[in-house]
Amino acid sequence: MKCPYCNEQDTKVIDSRPADDNSSIRRRRQCESCGKRFTTYEKLETMPLMVIKKDDSRETYDRSKIEAGIIHSCHKRPVSTQQINTVIDEIENQIFNMEEKEVPTSVIGELVMEKLKMLDEVAYVRFASVYREFKDVNTFIDEIGKLLKK
Repeated sequence: MKCPYCNEQDTKVIDSRPADDNSSIRRRRQCESCGKRFTTYEKLETMPLMVIKKDDSRETYDRSKIEAGIIHSCHKRPVSTQQINTVIDEIENQIFNMEEKEVPTSVIGELVMEKLKMLDEVAYVRFASVYREFKDVNTFIDEIGKLLKK
């Protein structure tokens, strides 16, 4: 591992422990040359997950797309960055626990909506309006009506 401060190759591991999400290892390292400390995270390398889009095209799974959609939906809502990261981690764990090589975007979208519904109902309706392509106000009213019934 290269030191991010002086680019020296020799670093030693001072401490290792599971990261907060238990899916990676957090390591504290110290550069042998300059003595500065830094943290690295190791994650198990898996075969890339492919996402099947609505038009049947395929692309590599990209966490940042889920992140962008959720952040956009939660804009100006009382939802913390930590809550957003936790939701994304939970969604990602569900996706990878399916042990499928290809997952349709519809499955991912439904997982996101399920988590957002529990996190913040306004963020849920915002996400659903884009994801389900609401065409008019009546569609919004129908979705809000479903929320009110529960």
